[in-house]
Amino acid sequence: MKPLLLLCPLLLLLTSCAGYHLGNAKPAALAKVKSIAVPMFANDTQHPRAEALATSAVSCAFSQDGTFRLTSSGRADAILEGRVKSISYSAIRGRRLDTLHPDELTNTVTLVWALRDARNPLHTLATGSSAGTSQLFVDPNLQTARNNALPDALERAADALVARLTCGF
Repeated sequence: MKPLLLLCPLLLLLTSCAGYHLGNAKPAALAKVKSIAVPMFANDTQHPRAEALATSAVSCAFSQDGTFRLTSSGRADAILEGRVKSISYSAIRGRRLDTLHPDELTNTVTLVWALRDARNPLHTLATGSSAGTSQLFVDPNLQTARNNALPDALERAADALVARLTCGF
């Protein structure tokens, strides 16, 4: 009777892991990629320092996720090439009597990227575009408000990029 009582909790522990397997859920095309290099992004916009903010946001998102290791181009299995394609602004709220003067804006940042094999740069492992949005209030210094809202939108776009590479969606 006593061995049966000891065996029951063991069987329950084994069945609780049914269907789960160790390891990550990377897409099949990226199964052999362990490390990624993230060189400086290009900037197609007129916003200064957008490429540095985008590169930093993507590197931070990879570090937080932990699926891929960040390394230099010489040691990497793949190289992520990206660029800041666009930064657009649209009004969310306006004044009742002055519709041309908004009170709150949303900015949308679009990143276009391609993950290439480090040993054969002509072989593309994955491509895509990722977007991130942020909201900002219009204050007397609109340029400062836009500059302060841009890193948040870039972080959201970087999170979408990393989710696409690590999970496949």
